[in-house]
Amino acid sequence: MTRKQKKMLWRIIAAAALFMIAVLIPDQIYPADRWVIDLTGQWVPPADWLKTGYTAYMWGPLKLLSFLIPYLVIGWDVLWKAVRNIAHGQVFDENFLMCVATIGALIIGEYPEAVAVMLFYQVGELFQNVAVSRSRQSIAALMDIRPDYANVERDGQLVQVEPEEVAVGDVIVIKAGERVPLDGTVLEGTSALDTAALTGESLPRDVVAGDEVISGCVNLSGLLHVQVSKPFRESTVTRILDLVENSSEKKAQAEHFITKFARYYTPIVVFAALALAVIPSLITWQWGTWVPRALNFLVVSCPCALVISIPLSFFGGLGGASKQGILVKGSNYLEALAQARIVVFDKTGTLTQGKFSVTAVHPEGLTEAELLELAALAEQFSTHPISKSVVAAWGGTPDQTRVSGVEEIVGHGVRAAVDGRQVLAGNGQLMDLEKISVASDHDHPGTVIHVAVDGKYAGHLVITDRPKETSAQALRELKAAGVRQTVMLTGDAQGTAQVVAGELGLDRFYAQLLPAGKVERVEELLRDKRPGEKLVFVGDGINDAPVLSRADIGVAMGALGSDAAIEAADIVLMDDDLLKLPVAVRIAGQTLSIVRQNVVFALGVKLLVLVLSAMGLANMWAAVFADVGVSVLAILNASRMLKAR
Repeated sequence: MTRKQKKMLWRIIAAAALFMIAVLIPDQIYPADRWVIDLTGQWVPPADWLKTGYTAYMWGPLKLLSFLIPYLVIGWDVLWKAVRNIAHGQVFDENFLMCVATIGALIIGEYPEAVAVMLFYQVGELFQNVAVSRSRQSIAALMDIRPDYANVERDGQLVQVEPEEVAVGDVIVIKAGERVPLDGTVLEGTSALDTAALTGESLPRDVVAGDEVISGCVNLSGLLHVQVSKPFRESTVTRILDLVENSSEKKAQAEHFITKFARYYTPIVVFAALALAVIPSLITWQWGTWVPRALNFLVVSCPCALVISIPLSFFGGLGGASKQGILVKGSNYLEALAQARIVVFDKTGTLTQGKFSVTAVHPEGLTEAELLELAALAEQFSTHPISKSVVAAWGGTPDQTRVSGVEEIVGHGVRAAVDGRQVLAGNGQLMDLEKISVASDHDHPGTVIHVAVDGKYAGHLVITDRPKETSAQALRELKAAGVRQTVMLTGDAQGTAQVVAGELGLDRFYAQLLPAGKVERVEELLRDKRPGEKLVFVGDGINDAPVLSRADIGVAMGALGSDAAIEAADIVLMDDDLLKLPVAVRIAGQTLSIVRQNVVFALGVKLLVLVLSAMGLANMWAAVFADVGVSVLAILNASRMLKAR
């Protein structure tokens, strides 16, 4: 508990003790022959009011004082909030309801009930505050990723400075056990980084010179010299913290509904209680019967259970997701994810590893080694991932002096002079352009790189991108979580896409798509979806920003350190594990289920006790349960999301 919560706990204990003392004070110490004034303003002798049921007036001023002390100890802040809110024009809230109900109970002599209502109301408020604090802590655990300082070399000495003071291009030193303060590139040293605070994964990540590191990770072992690539305000840790801090601003439809509901509901029940107290009393002139019923009605009608538990449920869901390395930008996206029935995937880097490798070499008139060497020499100057995979497959260090006249033909391949021979390396369109006959590539599940030497076909390489080990399992778990259809969009050839889709068990796939084509396919799927369904697009967040923004929910995965992903997506999976997507769907579904349970339970109990109170079949203690008891049970139910797995 916080200091403020502990202070409230002691107030509750003190008020409860004083309340018990007041209850145990015997009635006999008060004069039994006292005349009292009834509700009509007439003096009533003891013989008459004992016969007519005015037993409440046996309590004298001392008895009232004995209950008034614990009432003020526990309820003075509620009274003050009600007065302050009324002064600011905010009349109808739970503080107003509690004050009217308890002061009314004191006036009609129901002293124990008045104190009990205020006491249990404060117990419920404390329970709520503790639950909300725990929920906030589950999200605020991410705040631990914020670095306190950065080590910078100045005049031959390490100086600790604020991360905001470090400029792009400066070199910082990160010792073992310290948190990486800024994004950058390792210049010297090797180490292992703990990324658990960002990704939820326990396995460390090894880094060496030349690797990129991001802020928020913990350096576990070696000494690292890192050149800063981004200012602190644009670093990964700052962007993530901004996302987490602002997530509560985007509310779910259920939260907006409850806010509007409470705005109209509270004044309605206040006037209904007033009508219940006045109209029947004017007809029957039995004020002692209808006023207590109206006060019970007010206590029951307090909407605390709904106003508290529903936002707490979503807040707990956001916190539970963040523990798993799943950042949700708002409870509205969590609510929408629970209704996900169509999930569309980008292929490369999402369903597949995004790491190309040469899996087959088919030479014609050359050896495999010669074909691979010629292709590597020609491709060495290209930065395309496929070109890099060819060089990596050859395994040597290309001699740049053997190559000249390199020309990269966008969308087709490269042309270069290798040892004086004209070498072409590229796709079938390049061979068609040069009018070179090629072998059929229909039987190769992968990307085919054709090679020609001096205008003569020399063979081809097959390059594939293998599915991730967890992709098939993730798709099965999505189906189990209620997803109706899984779709893959890719720019790869039809044959390659068909092999991946068959291996993973996808329902549909579309191949040979440009970015604009992916948006068109998503538009078609959006038009064809059923009412109430949501479409989710999952991509890397870098090249798929148009599709991410067009889908009902955009999910960027493997987005650790990717500014574009954090900006474009609604939900960010902070590592490459696709299994976290069904986890996010399950957390969203469980959150929405708890919200519905609380709404049905709270409204059902309140409606029942409201009817019983109006009929005189429920006393103040039943009203206390319908308010505080229901609130506590709803909060307990909502708090289950804090332990989401």
